[in-house]
Amino acid sequence: MHTTDIHSYADLENALQGKEKSFLFIYRRGSDQSECALKNLLQINAGNGIPLFTVDVSRVTDVHPRFGIRTAPSLVLLKRGQAVSIVKGCQTASHYESVLTGRGPGIAPADRQKKYRQVVVYTTPACTWCNTLKTYLKAHNVLFREVNVAADPSLAEAMVRKSGQQGVPQTEIDGQIVVGFDKARINQLLDLQ
Repeated sequence: MHTTDIHSYADLENALQGKEKSFLFIYRRGSDQSECALKNLLQINAGNGIPLFTVDVSRVTDVHPRFGIRTAPSLVLLKRGQAVSIVKGCQTASHYESVLTGRGPGIAPADRQKKYRQVVVYTTPACTWCNTLKTYLKAHNVLFREVNVAADPSLAEAMVRKSGQQGVPQTEIDGQIVVGFDKARINQLLDLQ
């Protein structure tokens, strides 16, 4: 897979000019998770003409904050320069290929006219149902942004304001809140079988 290294946010802005869809891979060189993800990304031959830009956060510090990214590695789908979905951590080469080619249900190509989903999962590190939910979403190639509410009280407060509930997991799908691992409701909102 061909990648283009980005050296600053201005560099990324220039690279994104005129691009309807692109991917941004944010990683930290020397991190085991990042090296795993980069190795798996480089193994694939997406061949779809969608550019993949890479940013090493140990050298470039002004890109990831613009997208609210606090985790490396993260693969971000950009639509007209705006982040619409995020895959965090090291995934298999086949998972990345399904994301990059749009063959998985998490990202559909435009010619299938499937809507891009904004999915946010609110979690805590000790929550077993959170891990079950994340595993379920990954198994269905659903891209999501994870928010660890235990790490920042303001994030927990924002979650409670949205849902009226303190428990996790909570999933926000295109503005709709699902409390707990309610598989039927999640399937309905994401059009999963």
